Formats: sequence, structure tokens, C-alpha cells
Amino acid sequence: MQRFIEMQQKLLPDLIAVMRERYMLLRSISHLQPIGRRALAQAMQTTERILRAEVELLKDTGLIHVTAAGMTLTEEGHRVLEEMEPLTADLFGLTELAEQLQRLLGISQVVVVQGDADHSAWVKEELGRVGARLLKQYIHEDDIVAVTGGTSVASVAHHLTPAPSFRGVQFVPARGGLGERVELQANTLASAMAAKTGSSYRLLHVPDRLRPDALQTLMDEPQVQDVLALLQHTRLVIHGIGDALAMAKRRNYTEAELAELKAAGAVSEAFGYYFNAAGETVHRMPTIGLQLEDVKQAETVLSIAGGESKAKAILSFAKQSCQNVLITDEGAARAILSSNRL
Repeated sequence: MQRFIEMQQKLLPDLIAVMRERYMLLRSISHLQPIGRRALAQAMQTTERILRAEVELLKDTGLIHVTAAGMTLTEEGHRVLEEMEPLTADLFGLTELAEQLQRLLGISQVVVVQGDADHSAWVKEELGRVGARLLKQYIHEDDIVAVTGGTSVASVAHHLTPAPSFRGVQFVPARGGLGERVELQANTLASAMAAKTGSSYRLLHVPDRLRPDALQTLMDEPQVQDVLALLQHTRLVIHGIGDALAMAKRRNYTEAELAELKAAGAVSEAFGYYFNAAGETVHRMPTIGLQLEDVKQAETVLSIAGGESKAKAILSFAKQSCQNVLITDEGAARAILSSNRL
């Protein structure tokens, strides 16, 4: 297959580019449907005029429906996407990107999806779709799964479906709440994943950031102790990787605290730990939940983060050597590899 693709690229160099664009268009509609042409043009960062001809072609070939409510995939469109998926990694150079990242980051498995989540909303959905597939692949019956909050993990929850391997599984929030949108908090996502898979869940009713005195008081609560005991037996962790300063702002750090983090060179954040570019811990937040030493004891750790803006954070967290699987996108992958060629 790889040799065939190489010959195609030499004989018909435009063909791969056209296939890529049309595949991305179908995938975008699949994630965002029903969607109007203007909204789709914005999502794909193109113009309605350019999109019009492609939409007409897909409609004429029976791959999409176009109605007043917007565009949706036909059964044939879904079938084409499904049959193309095994080919896309090689066809669009994603396999090579993933292999380069595996060697650079020292991670057992890297999966790279098309696009850049910073610029296209549908890419976050694609990250979630792949994350859900890999979670289903790695899960075992009766597992305890620790779940963090955030948009990337929320997308995984959206794409989960029932499977026999989820029998007896418990989803447990890895941290407390940030006090932001409830649908993105770890408690909500743990319950959503359980509902989607027919599993059970536990909740951790504590704030994410605590004063030392409040931390100790809450640690003594029986319900909190029960959840912490479960987290000690976590076999699988699924989490996002945050930009350090962006996460600190979401946690309402003061300007002085933000300045300290910046001066310390904080680049990434995960599990309440802030790391510099060398992967060293420069700040640890007093919090209740999964600690870094617990993460390192887990058998499988799935990290999910995309977008060029997350490149430095992904590279920083990888130096903790505690993740087995990284799910990312082209934007982040190319930025990481480019920064290491300089």
C-alpha cells in the first residue's frame, strides 16, 4: 500500500491533495451535522464560493443530503468514511508523523488525526472519536478508570458506546471541580462516560484548588476517603494536557501567582502539577484527587491534546514518562517536530 501511494504521489500529485480535502469535508460534516454551508465554510476556514462546488459534487455522488436544516451524511457517506479510515493514516502521512513522535517522545503508541484543533472545531471531535476507540480497546472488565475534565476528554465521552469490556467498570473523577462550565468538569464526564457505556461511577464533591486547612478537613470526610481509595487502584487514566498559564487563569490565580509561574518557566499542567519545558515540577497545587505518583502506577495512561498551541505542553508532559498512549493532531505534531529540528 505504501509503495502504491508513493507511485500515486509521483504520477498524480494532485490526487492525494484532492482526496484529503474531500475526506476532511466528509469528516467535518459527520461531526457537525446538520450544518449549513456558511457554518461549514467557517469551520473549515474556507469560503462559501470554494465550498459550493465540493458540496454539489458530494451531493451528486450520493454522499451527503442537503436540506433546509443543513447538510448530513447519507448511509453511503458513512460507509465511505468507514472504509477510508484504515487508509487515511498512510495516505495523508499521519503514520509517519506518529512514528516520528513515538521516537522523539518515547511513548509506546501515538495516534495523529488530521487538522489542527486550534483552527477547526471538528478536529476536537475527531480526537474524541479516536480517544473513545482506544479507550474501548484498552479497557478491561471491572477496571477503575480515572477521568479528568476539559474539552478533549468531554469529546471522548461524547463518542463512547456500550461494549462487553465495560462490564463492571467504574469511572472516577481524577480531581475536584474547577468551578467553570459544569459539562466540562471531571464529575460530569465520569458520569457521562458511565451512562454511555452502561458502567457505574463515583463523584468527588470538592473544589479543585483548596487552602491547606480546607484540604485536610475534606480529606477526613468518609465519602472523599472512599473515592481516594478507588483512585489508588486506578488501572487506566484518561486525561488532557493543559497550557500552564491558561489553566492557572481558569483556576483564578492572582496576577502575582501567574507572574511566579511564568518566571519559573511553567509550560504544561496535568493533575494539578505545573511543569517547565524540561518536564520538571515548578509548582504543585494543593488538591484532592489523583497524584502524579498514582498516575505513574497506572497500567495505561491515555493523554489527549491537540492544536499547535499545545505543542510545548505535550512535549513538556511527555518527559514525565508516565503515558502509554498520546492522541494528538497534525497541528501539534508538526509544531513539536519542527521545534526539535531547530
